[in-house]
Amino acid sequence: MKNYYLNIFKVCENELESLMQTALGAGGDYADLYFENTTYFNLMLKDGTVSSGGFHTDFGVGIRVLKGEKTGYAYSESTEMSDMLAAAKAAAMIAAGQNTTKQYQKVIDKVQDFYPMQLNWREQGADKFVPFLKELEQEVFQKDNTIVKVIARMSDSVSDVMMYNSLGELTYETRPMGSVTVTAVFQRNGATENKTASRSYRIGAELIGRSLIEELAGEVVKGIDARFEAKRPKGGKMSVVMGAGASGILLHEAMGHAFEADFNRKEQSIFSEKMGQRICPEGINIVDDGTVANNRGAGNYDDEGVPGEKTYMVEDGILRSYLHDRISAQWYGVKPTGNGRRENFRYNPIPRMRATYMESGSADPEGIIASVKDGIYVDEFSNGQVKIGEGDFTFFVKSGYLIENGRLTMPVKDINIIGNGPQALSDIVAVGNDMRIDNGTWTCGKEQSVPVSCGIPTILVSSLTVGGE
Repeated sequence: MKNYYLNIFKVCENELESLMQTALGAGGDYADLYFENTTYFNLMLKDGTVSSGGFHTDFGVGIRVLKGEKTGYAYSESTEMSDMLAAAKAAAMIAAGQNTTKQYQKVIDKVQDFYPMQLNWREQGADKFVPFLKELEQEVFQKDNTIVKVIARMSDSVSDVMMYNSLGELTYETRPMGSVTVTAVFQRNGATENKTASRSYRIGAELIGRSLIEELAGEVVKGIDARFEAKRPKGGKMSVVMGAGASGILLHEAMGHAFEADFNRKEQSIFSEKMGQRICPEGINIVDDGTVANNRGAGNYDDEGVPGEKTYMVEDGILRSYLHDRISAQWYGVKPTGNGRRENFRYNPIPRMRATYMESGSADPEGIIASVKDGIYVDEFSNGQVKIGEGDFTFFVKSGYLIENGRLTMPVKDINIIGNGPQALSDIVAVGNDMRIDNGTWTCGKEQSVPVSCGIPTILVSSLTVGGE
């Protein structure tokens, strides 16, 4: 298996060691190599015909050198030895100049495979995917006679990755990804609404099939009647029930980023001085997990060669861990958590989330709603903004309902949920037993983009500001 990756990148182990010596030649503390060979394919079907599509390959190596607090980074789109040596020298010179020295520790390797691929995307063709998209389009049209347009998209990628560092650690793996998205446009009595449903997994082409068509077609029309009926409610402070699944994006944005160790190391996070302290009620566990099988955020290894793991950021209401790459782990004197991620070989790794979710509690979801006299229920968000330092957030709500005397009543739209992350955590008064991870095409941007996922059970926050009339 090792030879497969060495052959892809046309290097031998002696050459890897020579690159390390060059990278450390200006006195670096640590260096690593990140080799990547990724193939991408995509198709879009609109108005019954393929309107766009493409295939391309991304290939190269990134070389990083760490010295004290300095990072030197260079990359090459060629793995010819002369080109890689030039990149290694460049990275070494960028990092040179500090007198301080830091020691980086080896990590324990694990044999794990969270995304076995039964049907390799690279061995499939458009002759399989075009009929699939057409069948998906037809299935959606049949669900609702007010649909005027359907846009169906699919994409896949397969990445061969090999990593080597100055500690002598050599890791390698192949990462598949498949994604399907469908958007339906509805028109009724002069009004227009649209809705999108998507699925994305680290899985092979076995993803493409009838069951996925039925799942997406059912979801894209679900709740559309309520969207046409929805109105903007009166605003103010009120109780907010967040539905299971996609509401986890608020957890990701408003809390998860503030747990990333680089923000805390630089004292830019509201949680910088709260390690070991209670930040929400007992019984609440918040996790960032790289081990969910076939999940979009899963990782056998992160992009520093650290094995993926399940990390409890909050355990029983207590802040237990930040999300670490090797740099922050060295600074805090802890082990890395497998959160060093990068968009591709052109970028250096930084602490990033994977699959971020709150574990289930014990409350019945219907009972949570029934306990609210006046409030709002929300289950789909978009366009969130967060201030990491202060913890303040605002999110636009795509769909929800008023709660009156314990019952869901009027559908609502065009509202914002406004609050503060730490305060919202402390104001959680009920956690449902229905945690669900949303498997949509979530992508997180933080200087660079990486695939992630999110999840949450039904929860009740006693007070948040709802922006309405």
